[in-house]
Formats: sequence, structure tokens, C-alpha cells
Amino acid sequence: MGDATNRNASLFSAWPEHEVTFVSHQPGPTTSSGSLHSATCTCRLHLAAPAACISAPAASNCTSSPRILDFSSAASSTSSHLITPISRPFSLATLLLSLSHVMLLIGLTGSIATGKSTVSSLLSAAPYNLAVIDADKLARQVVEPGTPGYNKIVAHFGPSTPDLLLEDGSLNRPALGRRVFGDDPERRRDRNVLNGIVHPAVRRAMYRALTYNYLRGAWAVVLDVPLLFESKLDVLCGTVLVVAVRDPEVQMARLRARDAHLTAEDASNRVRSQGDVREKARRCEARNSDTRKENGIVLWNDTDKKALERQIQAAMARLRSASPPWWHGLLLACPPLGVAVAAWTYWQNTQINKQWAAEETKIKASL
Repeated sequence: MGDATNRNASLFSAWPEHEVTFVSHQPGPTTSSGSLHSATCTCRLHLAAPAACISAPAASNCTSSPRILDFSSAASSTSSHLITPISRPFSLATLLLSLSHVMLLIGLTGSIATGKSTVSSLLSAAPYNLAVIDADKLARQVVEPGTPGYNKIVAHFGPSTPDLLLEDGSLNRPALGRRVFGDDPERRRDRNVLNGIVHPAVRRAMYRALTYNYLRGAWAVVLDVPLLFESKLDVLCGTVLVVAVRDPEVQMARLRARDAHLTAEDASNRVRSQGDVREKARRCEARNSDTRKENGIVLWNDTDKKALERQIQAAMARLRSASPPWWHGLLLACPPLGVAVAAWTYWQNTQINKQWAAEETKIKASL
């Protein structure tokens, strides 16, 4: 943590709210018995509610006075988070944000035909057995006949798309896809309308799934979202996994083999609609720092499934080491600490995104 944490902590001195001081110690380099360096680093959390049950080693009664939380040899688990003010009153959004960090929320993304679904299936099976919240499946559920999303899509696209509905009344997805996939202004406009209908409903369904998995005590949940960065859901994630290929021809060949009914133009439009997966890989790696390499992990899937499985195994070993059971248990036992960690991570991820956007703007301006 070091100087970076001290600099981050100073950002919040302007908020005269309840303070929680986090003191992180590192184990001494010359002893195996857990002795500590004399140097510590401190940051302050300013909450708009009393800092309840945050003092260590056990929960205390609620109080407005500052509390000290001492993490012996916990720096590796806490150094990746940055704390921000939490507004009053304590909202449902804040609660849901904290749930996503009491559990490790693993954002899984990629592009069409890069192997994201394969990774999702592997993570949901033994030995990992992780719950997977699949945005594509939720997107289908929230536009089933009779849902508000379905009614909005029919109202907007129906008059100009005669074949929008199948005989059973469900959406004709290929017909809708032809309306929204592509780079011309009209298709981009239609795509924005469709996303504006589907995305809010999917987010609500995601939050319900997060709450369910929190209540069942899951240590980690996979959030499978093709447009994770574009929808800004990456700011909720402790870790992002991007499944990518280095060779665009590999991606196109897989897509044409999987969906033989697609023309070359249709396949190209679908690939472009989800963005360049190599750029997503660079953005994923930009989440990492010199001291924390688990915030963004790229799984390169140009070869076979066995090679992909080996990468997944290595990635999950790193994530389990960085999020040990005792840390998960502590967050479950003390919800205010979960809120603090969530706010820290959220702030850090938003700063990463701002830096990325600034660098992209600078590159485009130089062209």
C-alpha cells in the first residue's frame, strides 16, 4: 500500500463524517511468527452513518467515535481497494454494491466466438462450482412475452419490422439483430434504443441474483457480460477476466462454423458490434498495478480447450490466494466493512476508467 494509500487517504480529509482508520501491517521479513513492521499505512473512511461494529478483533456497539481496524498480514487483500464517501441515506444501491464485494465479483467478458461461454461453463462446474450470472440469459428472460421489456421492444420496432414476431408471439431475434447490428448511424441509434430497454431490466435481475448468492454465502460470483466495459459494470468487479484471441481470423472462423446461417457481412457486423476484443484485453490488463496483478486477467484462447483450462486453473489459484476464506468471513460478519471495501474498489475502478478514457482521447487526438 505505502505512499499510494497515504495519498489516497488525504483525498477524503474534506468530509467531516464518521471516521474509520484502517491500519495495514506487513509481516516482518525476518520472522515467521507474524511480527510486524513498525511502519504502517493508514487511510480514513468517512461514512454518513455511525461506523458500527468495525473495531477489531470483535464487533463493538454502534458509536460515532473513530474506530481502529488492525489487519495483521492482510495487506495483500486490502491494498487493491480505495475508499470513498458514502452518501446519506444508506440506499439500496449502496447495499447491492457492498454485496458485490463481500463476495468476490468476477466480471467475465470477451467477444463473440472467443470462448467466453466455454470459460463460463468451466467455472460453473467442478472443481470451481461458481455461480454464474449470465447477462445473455437474463436479457432473454426480461424480453419474454408479457414482460415490460417485450412490450417496449414491440412498440418501438414493431411498426418498422414486419417480421419482428414469430408465430408464437416471441421475438424474432435474427430479424431484430439485423436492425441493430452494424456501424451505420441508423443501426447504432436502434441499438442504443434496444440497450436502453434491456440493460436496466438486466441490471435489476443481476442485483437480485447477487443478493441471493450473498445470502447463500458464496465466496465468489461470476458476472458474465459481453459488454462489461461498455455498460460500466466493470466498476463493480474486484476482478475482470477477458477471454480473447490474438488472431481476428480465428474469431471469424469460429463464428461462421458455429452459426452457419450467417453471411460474411452478418458475421463481421456481429464481431464489430461487440468491440475489438484485443482492446478489451488491453483495458483489462490496465486494471493491474505493480502490487496487484489479479484485478485484470486475460485468457488467450487461440489454441485448444486444454490450454484454456490450464489458464483458468492458474487464474483461479491466484484469485483464491488473494481472497482467502478468513477475509470473506470477516466481510460477512461485519457488513459495514463490506460497504467500506466496496466503496474503495468502486472508487479505484472509476479512476482506472477515467485514466483509460483520457489516454484513449489523447491517442485519437494525435492521429
